[in-house]
Amino acid sequence: MDIVGLRVRCIMKKETSKTIRELAYYSSLGLSVALSIFIGLFLGIWLDGKFDTKPVLTMLFLGLGIAAGFRNLIRAAKRSRQL
Repeated sequence: MDIVGLRVRCIMKKETSKTIRELAYYSSLGLSVALSIFIGLFLGIWLDGKFDTKPVLTMLFLGLGIAAGFRNLIRAAKRSRQL
């Protein structure tokens, strides 16, 4: 095999590796959003039980969890535009 063939093969491997890393990042994004929401929800429920403020802290931390999830989505969108 000549040098040009090796160079093309090396470039193809780098592109494939980059694509696989991007795919792994975007596939984990859904899990990240869901975890943000559930962590906020369960933290709010736990704090409501501890301080007896029934729906207030649950709603507050659920909102924070949703905001954190959307923040992850926005960061991913900005990252994909830079690529």
